Amino acid sequence: MQGDGVARSVSEVHPVGMEAADPVRPVRIGAPADGAVTYLVDLPPEALPPVLLRDIAAAWEAAREAAVAAQWSTTRLFRFRRSDGTCTDLALADADACCWAGAVDGTVGMHTSYGLSLCLRLLALVDLLAHARWAAHLFSVSRDGARIDPSVLHAAATVPLTRDARFDESGFRAEVQQRLPGAAEGRLLPGGSV
Repeated sequence: MQGDGVARSVSEVHPVGMEAADPVRPVRIGAPADGAVTYLVDLPPEALPPVLLRDIAAAWEAAREAAVAAQWSTTRLFRFRRSDGTCTDLALADADACCWAGAVDGTVGMHTSYGLSLCLRLLALVDLLAHARWAAHLFSVSRDGARIDPSVLHAAATVPLTRDARFDESGFRAEVQQRLPGAAEGRLLPGGSV
């Protein structure tokens, strides 16, 4: 999800509108000539808001359905501006990630900080689940559907993103651990303590 040389400079972005349901934190959207979509965001990834559990569950399902239907989408570029003037640039060029982002954009929209947060949280969740062996028993995905433990979805909805729009695995795992049945009795996730 890092830039990998795909990011464009702001001067190459042509704004196409600023419609937003959230007038406080709209996201400016640009369309460079190459067909990619660029999001200019006036806050860093770690400042994006938490989302509702029902919204991340719906995004998970919409992304799964889009992938099954092979509804591919375009490359998406992100420039997050920090208050000190520095920027974090991210690029989504992976076909699956673009598909999932397209699904979120088509349902909730990514023109506000909320919609953008929802998309990036979904992508960060997929990234984390791809390598977090401790979470393997908490989700399953097949062509017939997906099962994901509510504790995982709750963490994805509420745990802050990092500077590079991912989840800190230890913080995410701690949040999941707190919400699992038996947490009060001190039962741990596989692999030891949190």
